Amino acid sequence: MSGLGLIAGGGELPRAVAHAARAAGREVFVVPLLGSVTEDWVRDFPHEFLSPGEPGRIVKAMKTAGVAQVLLCGRVDRPKFSEMKLDAKGMLLLPRAIAAAKKGDDSLLRFIVGICEDEGFQAVSVAEAVPSLVADEGLLGRIAPDGENQADILRGFKIVHALGALDVGQAAVVCEGLALAVEAAEGTDMMLSRIGSLRESLRGTADKKRGVLVKALKPTQDRKTDLPVVGVQTVKNAHAAHLAGIALEAGAALILDKTAVAAEADRLGLFVIGIKP
Repeated sequence: MSGLGLIAGGGELPRAVAHAARAAGREVFVVPLLGSVTEDWVRDFPHEFLSPGEPGRIVKAMKTAGVAQVLLCGRVDRPKFSEMKLDAKGMLLLPRAIAAAKKGDDSLLRFIVGICEDEGFQAVSVAEAVPSLVADEGLLGRIAPDGENQADILRGFKIVHALGALDVGQAAVVCEGLALAVEAAEGTDMMLSRIGSLRESLRGTADKKRGVLVKALKPTQDRKTDLPVVGVQTVKNAHAAHLAGIALEAGAALILDKTAVAAEADRLGLFVIGIKP
């Protein structure tokens, strides 16, 4: 048993993980979670669509596929338990699942991973399964932050770590020391879309980029579940918000297609940098 079982939520990350793992020579079996995944990419891999409330069927499908390691990644919406499809094991574990969900998304993800570990699978993080996606320390691309940007980066990390301790979010935008936005349940892209509604004296403009997007791991977060992610679309959205650049926590954040992200950042005139805060 040497295969990788990918329990996939929504977003770009699961697809990137599946392709990177296969490129590294691994067999990949995907369990796309009903209600979270609609993307067609899963058809390129052996897969079975299942509900988060069917842990028994998830375990059986992965054992049949010869899975040894299990990875859960992607956006998993908090389920409506009254409407969720359940199997026998799911019904037995439902009270624990509801209790975990009430504690926050991280607790619910850890609960799902814990079920797999109880069944003998080795739970791994994205960093362990596909280290090529992990953000390295230093610049990605040709553009570097200036002194003002560096001060905003440090301020941004303090804000994200403080909010992350309360399971609020993984990202913030800081401009000249002022927090312009913090990420909550809406996600990074929606947070960035709010920047344009602020008055120009607070933010950057097309003529003068200002401010930094900072993404970092929550202090209480399990690295096996939901690391911060940046992709080409993040760079485009940061550019649309007239930001000067993006800073990630090196070793604890993911970049989807580093070559493409670097090229897009250079084209749009933004910096992307990995920092050890």
